[in-house]
Amino acid sequence: MDQQVSNLSLNLRVLKESIGFGKTRLQPAKVHLDAVMQWLCRAQDKTVDDGVAQTYLVKYLKWANSYPETTGYIIPSFYRYWALTGNDEYRDRAKRMTDWECEIQLPDGGVLAGAMGASDKPTIFNTGQVLFGWVRAFEVEQDERYRESAAKAAQWLCDVMDEDGCWRKFGSPMTTSTGPNLYNTRSAWGMVRVHEITGEQRFLDCAVKNLEWALTQAHENGWLEYNCLQDNNQPFLHTIAYAMRGFLEIGAYANRQDFMDEAIKIGYAMLTALPANGFMPGRFDKGWQPTVKWSCLTGNAQMAINWGRLYKLTGDERYKDAVMRINTFTKSTQKLSGNPNEMGGIKGSHPVSGGYHPWQYPNWAAKFFADALCTEGLLGGEFQFDDARDLLFS
Repeated sequence: MDQQVSNLSLNLRVLKESIGFGKTRLQPAKVHLDAVMQWLCRAQDKTVDDGVAQTYLVKYLKWANSYPETTGYIIPSFYRYWALTGNDEYRDRAKRMTDWECEIQLPDGGVLAGAMGASDKPTIFNTGQVLFGWVRAFEVEQDERYRESAAKAAQWLCDVMDEDGCWRKFGSPMTTSTGPNLYNTRSAWGMVRVHEITGEQRFLDCAVKNLEWALTQAHENGWLEYNCLQDNNQPFLHTIAYAMRGFLEIGAYANRQDFMDEAIKIGYAMLTALPANGFMPGRFDKGWQPTVKWSCLTGNAQMAINWGRLYKLTGDERYKDAVMRINTFTKSTQKLSGNPNEMGGIKGSHPVSGGYHPWQYPNWAAKFFADALCTEGLLGGEFQFDDARDLLFS
């Protein structure tokens, strides 16, 4: 039988986190970044392949299997850290992840749903996220296998798209929400990345078509229908940020002001919801009102990245301030000592029992926090990147 942590210990931990006991003292971005990247290395080393473990399960003291989806967009984060530090271990790890993604790609071009062993079927979102890894690896390594895999996956995404630009088939079997997954705007952004390295117009056209459909689901205040993993009436900050990033990046790339305007509406609504202490609630209703009292740390990190992009595009200092404020809170939840399975990682929720991946350290929370720290370091002058793509494409 699997070892489990006692209920008393779990309850005590929630109590401590709820009252703010044991917060991590703020450190420079590089200190937190080093720690989270080391955690991601441990997550890769805990698997039987070259993928990255989906999550660390706090209650059961064990690591899950590799997760193709998130390993895909972790790859650019490893290349970015290699560019920042010059440590070749991270480039080697990124190449191993990319080769593994090529090996497990399905014959039709799609990428498996869930962690390894959970499904034998492809899903739209997972496929769209692995595009980021293949494209960035091709840009760095110039290995034609990576471009071929990216193009094959993008072609599949085009082929299975509905006539109106929505992906209704091959939704994730791991979600419980009904209807299409609007946050696939981030998958559409992945197709734009493939357009950049192939010049294939169909990829860009389909990406734009998906966002045109997504705009039909937007309320006047920017809130989006069908935009949650579980409950479309109160989406996670995580999926809100996913959808926003798709609008933001494709709007900038395709020179579509209507897409940019939607991203700005979301970004401003979330800016208004951010309290002075940086503790952002994890779900929001149709009026952009919070519906829960726990924080979705993954969404925190994603919003920091999104606000950083908005600051670079608009020059609005409020977005820069928001990056620093929300990162300060998320830093306070990151352990920099203690249990190595948790040290450096980022929880799904704070407190750890919250409603987004409770009692877990998901690998994508760590990935987005690493990217958020790079955003902070760039805006604050702590980091410099020679290639703008090292920061942007993640």
